[in-house]
Amino acid sequence: MAFTWTLTVDPLTTLLGFVHVQVEHRAGQYASIYVGPSLKLINSPLGIANGDYKGYGVEAGVRVFPWGKSPTGPWVMTRAVLADIVEASDVPGQRGGSEAGAYTSLLVGYTGIVPVGPAKKTGLVLSGGLGLSYFDYGPDPSAGGIHGFLPAAHTNIGWAF
Repeated sequence: MAFTWTLTVDPLTTLLGFVHVQVEHRAGQYASIYVGPSLKLINSPLGIANGDYKGYGVEAGVRVFPWGKSPTGPWVMTRAVLADIVEASDVPGQRGGSEAGAYTSLLVGYTGIVPVGPAKKTGLVLSGGLGLSYFDYGPDPSAGGIHGFLPAAHTNIGWAF
């Protein structure tokens, strides 16, 4: 059975302070597209991209499945995030300065779906990948922003239907 939709979260980016939820749709046997919110709400416990700012944006991506079994199996993915970066204000209750921030990535990876239930019409999604990202996100690096090339990683867990 080919699943048409997945709904997943990315636990790895939470370690960087970002919260991502992805809604993915099968766009034929060789591709899928996804979209979801991208929020930079907390400082990373790893100390990456920490600063007095928040990011409110959207993430979108396309995965190509060369074996033609979308949304499962090996894939190549490109993704982009565009966000409004809001710096903290010294005045309580007042919004600080705002600027656009973005990043993009190219990754390779694999998605597995374990069918569950008697009809096997739903399934547990596990996905992972590695690649390269380019960031122009947040204030200058001394204030916690991320700028330049960095390794990219993708981890997702969720549900297929």
